[in-house]
Amino acid sequence: MHFGLLIGIVRPRQLTGRTYRATRRSFRSASSCKVKQSIHHGSAVDRTRNIGIIAHIDAGKTTTTEHVDDGSTVTDFLPTERARGVTIQSAAITLHWPPRDSANQEGKKVPDSVPFSLNSCIPHTINLIDTPGHADFTFEVVRSLRILDGAVCILDGVAGVEAQTEKVWTQAAKYQIPKIVYINKLDRDGAAFGRTVKQIASRLYTWPAVCQVPFFEAKGTHFVGVGDVINLRVLRWADGGDGKSVEVLKLDDSDEALQELATETKRARVALIELLSEHDDEMVEKYLENGEDHLAIPSADIINSLRRCVLNPTCNLVPVFAGASFRNVGVQPLLDAVVDLLPSPNEAPDPEISMSHINSTLSSLMGGKVLSDSADSKEKSRKSKSITRRPSTALVQNLEACALAFKVVNDPRRGALVYVRVYSGRIQQGTMLFNTNLQVSERAQRLMKMYAQDSVEIHDLPAGQIGVIPGLRHARTGDTLIAYTGINPQTGPPAPLNTLQLRPIEVPPAVFFSSIESHSLGEEKAVSNALATLIREDPSLQLSVDEDSGQTLLSGMGEFHLEIAKDRLVNDLKAKANMGKIEIAYRESILAPSPPESFEFDREAAGRQGKAGCVVAVQPFSDNAEISQEMDEYHYNVVEDGNCVDISIDGSEAKGDESEPWSGTLPSHLSTPLLHNALKGGALAALSRGVNHGFPLTNTHVSIKIDPRTQIFGKDTSAGALSSAARLATKAALVKSALQGGSALMELVMNVTISVDEASFGAVMNDISSARGGQIVSLDDGDPSGASSEAPLIDISKVYAPPDAFESALSEGVKEAAGTNNRQRTIVARVPLEQMVGYLKHLRSLSAGRGTFVMSADKFERVVGQREKELLKKLKGF
Repeated sequence: MHFGLLIGIVRPRQLTGRTYRATRRSFRSASSCKVKQSIHHGSAVDRTRNIGIIAHIDAGKTTTTEHVDDGSTVTDFLPTERARGVTIQSAAITLHWPPRDSANQEGKKVPDSVPFSLNSCIPHTINLIDTPGHADFTFEVVRSLRILDGAVCILDGVAGVEAQTEKVWTQAAKYQIPKIVYINKLDRDGAAFGRTVKQIASRLYTWPAVCQVPFFEAKGTHFVGVGDVINLRVLRWADGGDGKSVEVLKLDDSDEALQELATETKRARVALIELLSEHDDEMVEKYLENGEDHLAIPSADIINSLRRCVLNPTCNLVPVFAGASFRNVGVQPLLDAVVDLLPSPNEAPDPEISMSHINSTLSSLMGGKVLSDSADSKEKSRKSKSITRRPSTALVQNLEACALAFKVVNDPRRGALVYVRVYSGRIQQGTMLFNTNLQVSERAQRLMKMYAQDSVEIHDLPAGQIGVIPGLRHARTGDTLIAYTGINPQTGPPAPLNTLQLRPIEVPPAVFFSSIESHSLGEEKAVSNALATLIREDPSLQLSVDEDSGQTLLSGMGEFHLEIAKDRLVNDLKAKANMGKIEIAYRESILAPSPPESFEFDREAAGRQGKAGCVVAVQPFSDNAEISQEMDEYHYNVVEDGNCVDISIDGSEAKGDESEPWSGTLPSHLSTPLLHNALKGGALAALSRGVNHGFPLTNTHVSIKIDPRTQIFGKDTSAGALSSAARLATKAALVKSALQGGSALMELVMNVTISVDEASFGAVMNDISSARGGQIVSLDDGDPSGASSEAPLIDISKVYAPPDAFESALSEGVKEAAGTNNRQRTIVARVPLEQMVGYLKHLRSLSAGRGTFVMSADKFERVVGQREKELLKKLKGF
């Protein structure tokens, strides 16, 4: 069902099936000459929405997602998800809203450009991704947000804004993703729409623009619909139905039950216009044009104003809607809001790219500016005329498509399914794709659109669309895939396009690990293949081998994360293996700098001679240290896992009378990116194991210098030889550093946010600060003055929120007494990760099962004194 066309002309009646579609056509013919067109709907990209559902666990994300597609799609289709009732991996569905059959019942073609100011007047393609809400699966949320253009944040009307809600809200803000809020579960006892609206302001630091007012019957206990603030009408859903039948009522209806709702809806309209006027100058003009009457402003003007505010990254405002997804109440108007308010791919921020150490945007590249500037720079610095403006333009013209792989799923029937977002051009069936991260080519034999676990084959994927390429053997999460006219599958596109990369997806560090052992030697290969499949699907899982014991270790984001990984490994992938006890990942850090260590690798490996050299020095690295942002072909630096690797190609000056300055060219089989990656890989491999305690190193700065005249030996210098030279030189430097100053044991400290009621507040706070050695950062009881955030604080007294039904029934004294022990309190603390193992069960025992918490990694800090001795004794076993 669709509500975008029913503006102020529908008489009170029930709309279903043919009656509803007839009303839709009647409104179109009557209004096409009256509504001024303000948004162009000409291209398919403009009629596309790539959105995600984000929320705290158990807020109703999956229920909402499954109802938007007519209730016929199941997004939690993994056996583990069904068994545990929790979303583990993001699921994608594609739908059309409004449905094509209702917009065009007679089968006639919908015009490319329709004279309506509202986007929801014509069918749009919505690519929707349902994300997990559990904190252990944060990476699933991050990689989905990376490719989305908008998001719907779902809040539980009973619990309000929860800890994980704040976390995903901040993650969406990092990518500048426009958002709308949907307050769900208003049909449950204790639901408080007004209280939740105020929490949006106090905890998310955003002005809530209330677009719907909940409609309750039976003395405020039975949720049946909403008051539509934008269109000044009432939407009432039938009881006991499937949510597809709705009654549209005018606010001036004589029904006494609607009088109170009508009054509050008009109050909400006044508050909405006032709020928009503070953020949008055009709304001020509309207000004056309509005689300063808040109720006289056309709904189309309000929607356009809301859209301008939502798409403006500097505007701190979010539209708020109401519903109960389990009964399918409010889901259809929410879809109208998605189409009307959230951006198309053309309106999303320009994708960031990097290419040959140049950072820019994709539109600048497609306009030829990046390559032209790069050519001019090289011409000045190296006096080379091999690259000019004309060939640069030709290179861009031959770039057929650019896409980002953001997810890989192993399907038992269809093999590896690589989810991609196309940012420019068009990927067609049979196109040869070049992976700029791995420098390999693969052919896209088939293309598909996914509907959760179901799929439909398509012929092409245009820009702005999300789809699936099955059968790719190498592509991983975060890889950039490009199609280029006349591409050589062996060498890829010409430089510098072969180094083009879209902004990568950051993988958070793993903090828990567990050993894995196969049942027998004969099962080792099968277990290894299953682990490779698991890690390709979820890069936040990491695999390593303990050099002392030889055990294979699987690392993850949390206890539940590893528990799910074990379940999938054994039950879904049928690996015959056992997992050991879940343990904590520690780190090691050097305390003194080392002198430069020169090393020359000269050995035969795999029947081929390898020779290369480099000079390496290590020193302690601070989180606050300034990293040079100026990178070119001769200087390169990267920060990974708390370590900095700095690479310099140093051959600019002659050394005595024996050598001439470097000419600036490398052997033909070595490119600058290949050299950088080889040296970086070798250094990071050496940092994977400390000298004294055997833990991976952190807070270490590795400086690598290589002189092409004396440390590169023609064809004998391969990428493997360079990597080995860097690894062995870094290890030697680490040994000298440890001999001079020793090393420190580092443990991960977590940022922990705990939500409990007032009755449990004292016991929980004492447990964190005393028994677990945590540091209390802040205490928040809903008052924004006690919260810490970079966003400006909002005066809650100026926030409009409709009164909650239960509030009006209580006297002030009763409310105060009832709220003393039931009000939610929040504790923000920094606690060592070791102390948080198994904390959920302990928290539930302290809070009578009502406490919840989320935690995220802050940083590794040094363990000192008696605790260091106790930890080392515990870790070493003696």
